[in-house]
Amino acid sequence: MKAFEPAVLALAQALRGAGLKLATAESCTGGLIAAACTAVAGSSDWFERGFVTYSNEAKAAMLGVDAGLIATHGAVSGEVAQAMADGALAHSRADIAVAVTGIAGPGGATPGKPVGTVWLAVAQRGHGTLAELLRLAGDRASVREQTVAHALQRLTVRAASQG
Repeated sequence: MKAFEPAVLALAQALRGAGLKLATAESCTGGLIAAACTAVAGSSDWFERGFVTYSNEAKAAMLGVDAGLIATHGAVSGEVAQAMADGALAHSRADIAVAVTGIAGPGGATPGKPVGTVWLAVAQRGHGTLAELLRLAGDRASVREQTVAHALQRLTVRAASQG
């Protein structure tokens, strides 16, 4: 988690400056974003909670993601990432949330969704939810690390624009 410390410190400054609290909803990263955030002292000022929703059932039960949405679009989709981010806000007192769902590999690829396909969504109360498709290269660890880095960067930009 030490590698992410500069990015987390920038995020912390942006969130504090904007007076925002963060929630995370993670599938393919299995809690790595939350772990990176909470590895920094003082994160309780701005980190509200994290959801690890690896299974489709967890996405539905913990975040309220509609099972029909998953059936229609697949767990790795912009629609599900947006629903996860919205669900993290709905099930927390956070002001901003990030969600990630993807295929880290080495297995799990499907036609049109190769290993390294990750959907990242950021939701903010009163500002809507935006999803972004990432096409990442490398092995499982690399895809997960790149996803964390992208999530921290996108959150920092969003929070900094609010401060």
